[in-house]
Amino acid sequence: MLVRDLMTREVVTCDAGVTVQDAAEVMLDADIGSVLITKGGTPMAILTETDIVHAGAVTGRGFDDIPVDKAASHPLRTVAPDATVRAAVTRMNDRGVKKLPVVEDAELVGIVTHGDIVAHYSDFVREAQQLDASASEWESDRG
Repeated sequence: MLVRDLMTREVVTCDAGVTVQDAAEVMLDADIGSVLITKGGTPMAILTETDIVHAGAVTGRGFDDIPVDKAASHPLRTVAPDATVRAAVTRMNDRGVKKLPVVEDAELVGIVTHGDIVAHYSDFVREAQQLDASASEWESDRG
């Protein structure tokens, strides 16, 4: 299964010039746990709920006084839409992230999250069973 098969295509973004307060309001309105930060339309970072808590605790300032580009996670880790889900999971685990923006030809085309992967678990099991059945059939035909 490929990332494009389960990614969310509509990605919520905020411009790098807004505050953490502005981005948090966007996240609350959209009922999401992160927002992609863009500069001139190009994705440059991601702001997560954890980033917001960290920024508030470390700076001791109000969210409306913290620039979003200072609180967001850098560098942005991405994945291609044609990457396998296994490759995306490996990248998430290696980088310690739960969300990967999906980028194709330097253009943002979606986002894939741990939640997306868990939601499609039964699809992975079905795909593995089909591959196993095909391999068994091939072995039977050869023998």
